[in-house]
Amino acid sequence: MPNKIVPYRPDLKEKAKHLRKNSTLSEILLWEEIKDRRLGYQFHRQVPMLQYIVDFYSHELGLAIEVDGDSHDHKVAYDQRREQELKAYGVTILRFEDIDVKRRLAYVVQEIYCWIEDYKNKQK
Repeated sequence: MPNKIVPYRPDLKEKAKHLRKNSTLSEILLWEEIKDRRLGYQFHRQVPMLQYIVDFYSHELGLAIEVDGDSHDHKVAYDQRREQELKAYGVTILRFEDIDVKRRLAYVVQEIYCWIEDYKNKQK
């Protein structure tokens, strides 16, 4: 199956580059666990998609991973709209709380791994 490429606004490329250089602690911790195909699939950091930027994305899986920080509580409607728009392009979004990444990293990685295993089983 070809990689799922989602179009994006060109001006987001620079913003994504800035975000990669200024990652949060949670993003750095999770990146160390999923980079270099450690879960069997390639992930990229701060990926522009449509008019958004997702924290991590695997083109092969069509999977975006978001780490939600403390200030994220007031963005529920925004996130719902964003998820609907990305879902229309075949993107699945897994969300984790910033505090869970920091305190329960093994759990977060296991959840991602389980999602990947379910995905692989559905492809058979």
